[in-house]
Amino acid sequence: MFARVLRSSIAMRSGPRPSYLAQRWINVKTLTTPNENALKFISTDGELLQDRGADSIEIKNTDEALVEHSKLAQQVFLQCPGVESLMIGDDFLTVNKDSLVHWNQISPKVVELLTQALASGESAVSEQFHTVRKSVQVGYDVSVPKFELTEEEQEISDMVDELIQTRIRPAIQDDGGDIVYRGFDPKTGTVYLKLQGACKSCSSSEDTLKHGIESMLKHYVEEVEHVEQVLDPEEEVALKEFDKFEQKLQSKSLPESMQL
Repeated sequence: MFARVLRSSIAMRSGPRPSYLAQRWINVKTLTTPNENALKFISTDGELLQDRGADSIEIKNTDEALVEHSKLAQQVFLQCPGVESLMIGDDFLTVNKDSLVHWNQISPKVVELLTQALASGESAVSEQFHTVRKSVQVGYDVSVPKFELTEEEQEISDMVDELIQTRIRPAIQDDGGDIVYRGFDPKTGTVYLKLQGACKSCSSSEDTLKHGIESMLKHYVEEVEHVEQVLDPEEEVALKEFDKFEQKLQSKSLPESMQL
């Protein structure tokens, strides 16, 4: 998958900034993703939102405990109505919006806020953020499977993790998403993954998992049999409700004699 350039780089001057940035422009490029309701905003000059190579951080607009520890998230959710979640990478920000809101209502302000955040040189989240995320049941780290592995099984798990980090994750990030390795079940050969950002709600996410990631992992690691995505409780509820809605629509479209 490849991200496509939506428009040219946007150069903006922000407010107060460190002296080493005072004499130059901060450039932010906007890229489309396979998900029409997600855009990737990326720094083109090397400025970072968090340490280079750090795991991406996903924050929903309902995660008050997490939003409190991210100035960037506070500003975007407050000043950009319609934004549902953010994924903060090392040098990029992926924004997921409500399908009823047009990007013209969101993008200019996001670029402005991101430019200011990059110019400040500060991390997009506070030092307390990660502690809070681990101590309370919020965000995208709730449903994490746990497995007891032997030394040999741990080697297999490490091999899967390395493949994800070196071969799969860079391609996913190009499309404004990210992927987190959640574990390997040696009894069933199942690899558990978490898609983030643009990829998690993309219509092609199932194809990405099954025809892309699963095929590659099975090719290189013979012990791998399946790949499954870890869903958060509220995502599982939403998926079940959507299935019920689809079944209801289908039953209405069938003749009465064919309805169950």
